[in-house]
Amino acid sequence: MLKLLCLTLGLTLGVSAAAAAPPDAAAPEGVRHDAREILAAIVGIESSIGKGQVPKVADYLADRFRRGGFAAADVHVVPLGDSASLVVRYRGTGRGGRPILLLAHMDVVTAKREDWQRDPFTLTEEHGYLFGRGTADIKGEIAVLTATFLRLKAEHFVPSRDLVIVFTGDEETEQLTAQDLAEHHRDLLDAEFALNSDGGGGTLSEDDGRPLAYVVQGAEKSSVTYLLTVRNPGGHSSRPRKDNAIYELADALEAVRAYQFPPKWNDWTLESFRAAGAVTAGPLGAALTRFAEHPGDAAAAQEISADPAYVGLVRTTCVATLLQAGHAENALPQSATATVNCRIFPGTSAAEVKEALQQQVGPRVEIDIAHVPLVSDASPRREDVMRAVRHAVAVAHPGATVSGAMAAYATDGAVFRRAGIPTYGTSGLFLKDSDDFAHGLNERITVDAFNASLTHWYVLLHDLAGPR
Repeated sequence: MLKLLCLTLGLTLGVSAAAAAPPDAAAPEGVRHDAREILAAIVGIESSIGKGQVPKVADYLADRFRRGGFAAADVHVVPLGDSASLVVRYRGTGRGGRPILLLAHMDVVTAKREDWQRDPFTLTEEHGYLFGRGTADIKGEIAVLTATFLRLKAEHFVPSRDLVIVFTGDEETEQLTAQDLAEHHRDLLDAEFALNSDGGGGTLSEDDGRPLAYVVQGAEKSSVTYLLTVRNPGGHSSRPRKDNAIYELADALEAVRAYQFPPKWNDWTLESFRAAGAVTAGPLGAALTRFAEHPGDAAAAQEISADPAYVGLVRTTCVATLLQAGHAENALPQSATATVNCRIFPGTSAAEVKEALQQQVGPRVEIDIAHVPLVSDASPRREDVMRAVRHAVAVAHPGATVSGAMAAYATDGAVFRRAGIPTYGTSGLFLKDSDDFAHGLNERITVDAFNASLTHWYVLLHDLAGPR
């Protein structure tokens, strides 16, 4: 979704550097080598659900940090079940303010070796690409952040505030490691704000690979799953009745499909609509501009929602994803359950969405929340973060434009926002839309994008935590 917005925004917005880049901002060969070595090692660890290998990733990285000069007391592997988190503190003077968190996750989506053209758990370079599970989501950024910390330490850089790496262990599933840190290890996480490498990012031109646009993710929708169930005494299928659990559930799902939640907005969506509307032709462009000028305009929201790139950005959405019903082919169903996944707009509670759904489906349909919901508000806009990102992008990807946006997907950023830590997606990766295979087969990033991300984060951390 952010890539689509980048492509649109890249046509107009200008960018200006915040300050001169630090000398030799581009990573030297030794740093690039170290980053590749780290990426190869962690891609080689199959840290998907059920494998119990996330602690192995954490232990490998912890050892790299300790060998790179970080005190053992500042490197924390925090176990939780068969997973773990890694927290590493780069101590500063404190003159620049409270700490900044740098977020990523060590787990990856499951990859079946037999389906891939290459072994997904062996980093492979071909034709200017790095292939492997997690290269884009998000082990590439873990390697970059780790190598950047080690580079800064080797250069005897003393930040003006503490920088704290937080690598979690189950973002792709239950997000329990992030919640555990926020609830039980807050002493490790006390921070003014967080930068999330799992959000934001840039888009490259399909034609020539030219940098087009970059978005800072300042908000994200929350994923909440509801179970809609109809119960019935059942009976023999030879004696059908009108009160059939499957038919009643089907009627309820029709009501869910027909319902639209009211339009919502925040500063991040209005900014992205305003910019995109200026360069988008036809009714969609006019609707984007009108909504930015008159938030909540129902007709504009309807036009925007009809476009796949924007359907999730103007309201809460709910969609049926799974069905389970009946117990025998010759028996009337005693129950029927549908799984409905909702992507909730920031500022709306899971309870509010449940109430709205209940009003649509009626009292005979039971509605339960499948998991503890992670719902968060949007982060306030910070000009210091935006200025630093503009500078980092200008140095690493000259010519790309920068804007804010909201993501329709969810990350661990929701956990930290909910814990009171404003979070901003500032990934250093730029991709073509056609190269975006995160969660899919043959996941990849370009070698150039990987190396440029080293520059991006180096400049970003210098700007936000340089000597004062």
